[in-house]
Amino acid sequence: MSQYYETNVSKGTVQEHDVIMRGRKLLDITGVKQVESFDNEEFLLETVMGFLAIKGQNLQMKNLDVDKGIVSIKGKVFELVYLDEHQGEKAKGFFSKLFR
Repeated sequence: MSQYYETNVSKGTVQEHDVIMRGRKLLDITGVKQVESFDNEEFLLETVMGFLAIKGQNLQMKNLDVDKGIVSIKGKVFELVYLDEHQGEKAKGFFSKLFR
């Protein structure tokens, strides 16, 4: 179930980006520009600080506030990884796996 959501983050202002994890079961993320894709094992979010990949088990989008750029995810979280430009090939490989 891959979806695409785009938030209305204004281009002129810098929005804050926070990741709050509660007990490895609930994530609240602010500063989300768009949800690129997601399923029950992996989310890919574009944030104001770069792409954020979240891996886990039984992941579900609990809340999405498009106007404020807030996403809440529940499930068992295994990994949070930022895919920066200076990671080049690693990010490319990750995206090619996602969009096959």
